[in-house]
Amino acid sequence: MRGKIEALLGAQWGDEGKGRVVDAIASRVDVVARFQGGANAGHTVIAEGEKHIFHLLPSGILFPGKTCIIGNGVVVDPDQLLEELGELQRKHKDRARLIISGAAHVVMPYHKLLDGMEERFRGVGRRIGTTKRGIGPCYVDKISRCGIRVEDLLNEDVLREKLAYNLEIKNEILSKVYNEEPLSFGKIFEQAKEWGEKLSPFVGDCSLEIERALQQGKTVLLEGAQGTLLDIDHGTYPYVTSSNATIGGGLTGLGIGPSSISNVIGVAKAYCTRVGSGPFPSEADEETANWLRDRGGEYGATTGRPRRCGWLDLVALRYAVRVNSMTMLALTKLDVLSGLEKIYVCTSYITEKGKTENFSGGSAFLEQAKPVYEELPGWQEDIGECRTFESLPKEARKYVEFIEEVIGIPITLIGVGAEREQVIKRGL
Repeated sequence: MRGKIEALLGAQWGDEGKGRVVDAIASRVDVVARFQGGANAGHTVIAEGEKHIFHLLPSGILFPGKTCIIGNGVVVDPDQLLEELGELQRKHKDRARLIISGAAHVVMPYHKLLDGMEERFRGVGRRIGTTKRGIGPCYVDKISRCGIRVEDLLNEDVLREKLAYNLEIKNEILSKVYNEEPLSFGKIFEQAKEWGEKLSPFVGDCSLEIERALQQGKTVLLEGAQGTLLDIDHGTYPYVTSSNATIGGGLTGLGIGPSSISNVIGVAKAYCTRVGSGPFPSEADEETANWLRDRGGEYGATTGRPRRCGWLDLVALRYAVRVNSMTMLALTKLDVLSGLEKIYVCTSYITEKGKTENFSGGSAFLEQAKPVYEELPGWQEDIGECRTFESLPKEARKYVEFIEEVIGIPITLIGVGAEREQVIKRGL
């Protein structure tokens, strides 16, 4: 029997807890494949009492016997990836098999430098809020067809030619536009050769690897980074990431066809957060935002930046369900809401054209959209020990059921704490 592919995607502005959901379900899959983004993504997993933060490695890397894939749609920062691998080796946690697509593009030193320069040049009012990890400039080179790929690190002649061409252009920009010192070809070339030597044992054909797994009846899980509302096409442009974080990115970022995907699992927090600039219709007042931030530990895994916090936006969540054809939802951090007397949920917007329940990714639309809230009763109980839906307080159950009714798909996993075992599974 042919295997199947499931996809797990962020349904908000990223930071939904995808890593811990992958960790919760990885035991029943054979292959975990990352398909887009770069080291600007941070997945936090707490396993066996120890916190792990992965920026590039798929979260399934902690499970022995699994195959973990970094697909061609990912932009790879070799220093970051080697650091993560080294950390796992030091902890004796390098239990899975890793394959990196030779077609994945490499984040070079000039990408990081240009990322910071471009963000500074935009000025305060126009800044995107990037992590300055070089992700955007790397994707620009990919689309401009001058990027350096992982496979190029293994071929000195190709690497030399591509790097020389890129530095000729980048040094002109750095020196004449940003008044920065030109970068050294020799230093970067030697560094890139060293990356190639260290990464060569992991380089392979990820599309072929997935096809072979399916032929053997195995289950493949696609692991998305960031979230739907940060997608370059379908997110809150221009305050978005530089890749497709929606389901289409999973197909192109790994070289698979749509007919193989049997299940699309969305991940959303029980409230909303976003990092960086951009419209955020359901952003809470300062007191409530601080309360949610402190309770939920809402600080970026990659940058440490405090996240903006607000109430759950069901207009946006319903949109994420639609554009990804999500079949089920994992709801994380329900425990953070414990202790609130009232909980508010955004169910529609008021705009200059009237009331609407439809989401638009355009920033101009969202910046003038005012949230319409539904008030629901809160609960006071600590739900960290709950392991069945029936054991939750009735108010918490009603909250989950209200979300299900509005978005039209079942919630099959509920996070009730940060530890690996603190989940409620309802058919997932």
